[in-house]
Amino acid sequence: MAVSTCDVRHAMTELGELRFGATPIDEAMHQIVRTTHAIFDVDGAGLMLVDADHQLRNAAVSDARFEYLEQLQITHDEGPCIAAYEDKQLICAEDLSEDARWPDFTAAALDRGIRAVLASPIPYNQQAIGVVGVVSKDRHPWSPEGELALLAFTDLAALLIASMLQAEEKTELAGQLQGALDSRAVIEQAKGVLMNQHNVSARDAYQLMRAQARRERRKLGGVAADVVKSRPRSSPEAGT
Repeated sequence: MAVSTCDVRHAMTELGELRFGATPIDEAMHQIVRTTHAIFDVDGAGLMLVDADHQLRNAAVSDARFEYLEQLQITHDEGPCIAAYEDKQLICAEDLSEDARWPDFTAAALDRGIRAVLASPIPYNQQAIGVVGVVSKDRHPWSPEGELALLAFTDLAALLIASMLQAEEKTELAGQLQGALDSRAVIEQAKGVLMNQHNVSARDAYQLMRAQARRERRKLGGVAADVVKSRPRSSPEAGT
């Protein structure tokens, strides 16, 4: 089923009350996921939020196929949702069997009945804090209308999360996300240091820190802080 402008307008009208904070955040996220699933007529939809160690964790899912994405991407440290989160851009994979971007993840995903993925990062203060995505068991060319629809749902999720983070009454989830945002600034700075020191890309710098964190069984934020502290004083300020 193609996603139409009329469908999206109707869905956003139904979800309009979420903008005013009348619905608890957990239920609001599930409503967004249920509506996304219905509009796209796919085999799974979900909303993932980053944890304190910058791993994407499922916050709301409509189907087991999307639920698989969390563990598959953590296990293989790659995948479309991770790419959307790290690169802060919409990621389309219409047929994983013909896509070479995430070889280890792809083999496992196809085995689990996931063939197509569309993932959109959730923005907050110039950073990404999670991902909204949909999956299909069949090849699925994502239309421009479908991409715009997912961006609309993502923006609504971002609005809800921003309201939660700015509220006076802090929840456990808000604390988790704020901690991730705070450490993200250090991680971005550390990436710049490593890029300058080793002449590598931002993604390679991130993977260097991730590998060290796994090897030493440490938090990614702690490894990043050490990188920043140990840089030569003559190094330029890091940034990406």
